[in-house]
Amino acid sequence: MSLRPELTQAAVPLIEEVEVVDEQGRVRSAFLPGERPLTVYLDKRELVTLMTLGGAPEALVLGYLRNQRLVESIEDIASVQVDWETESAAVTTRGGVDRIEERTARKIVTTGCGQGTVFGSLLDEVDQIRLPDDAVLDQQTLYAIVDTIRLQQSVYKQAGSVHGCALFQGSELLMFIEDVGRHNAVDAIAGRMWLEGMTGADKVFYTTGRLTSEMVIKGAQMGIPFLLSRSGVTQMGYQMAKRVNLTLFARCTGKHFLLYTGHQRFRHGVAQAAVA
Repeated sequence: MSLRPELTQAAVPLIEEVEVVDEQGRVRSAFLPGERPLTVYLDKRELVTLMTLGGAPEALVLGYLRNQRLVESIEDIASVQVDWETESAAVTTRGGVDRIEERTARKIVTTGCGQGTVFGSLLDEVDQIRLPDDAVLDQQTLYAIVDTIRLQQSVYKQAGSVHGCALFQGSELLMFIEDVGRHNAVDAIAGRMWLEGMTGADKVFYTTGRLTSEMVIKGAQMGIPFLLSRSGVTQMGYQMAKRVNLTLFARCTGKHFLLYTGHQRFRHGVAQAAVA
């Protein structure tokens, strides 16, 4: 039986109600999303401070460690203890992390909101990623995914100022997580997948945020061949998607989308009868 880490359950309220004054001088209520610093310690070594909504802090930490390739297996982690009084997450491994100083020494500043750096060694491992060529996404399923996100209850609808990420299997929504930064939301989903031993070959990943190179790398690391966004794509995100052979969609709203890369996995026209 596989070993699972001991985890706290330290989720905190996601929104706060405050009073505001509108353009007509009326006092009314408004909602703000939370934003909290969480400093991650790996075997007592400080790694990074993440700004987070706080809805899934343990999954966020696990996903961060996975996507930064700092810990090889979920079984190597003994515990993740989140303490909001000290704004810290203490990660304890079962046998330490090999070459930790070397592996965390080289950092690259990124465009990520709520995170901001990625360990540069990740870029050296990109060419080892192999995504399934036989995965298929049809147009009807894509429309169903976009519509599910449109109807999803969210912090964004109440308070704005957050990004959401979702994991689908076909048109079925498996996970939906919001955070102040899109990188945090994708890391939290990666952490839950890691914890549950879930593979990505038959999954579709959706994000509200723009598709930068780091977002593409994280999706590819999770083994997911499809990445959708309602926002746009950066030039390096596009080049990285071509490099790892990932199927990339952007500007996904209503019945509109742009397919940038990985055309061979997409089946056009399947939904035409349903759309008419």
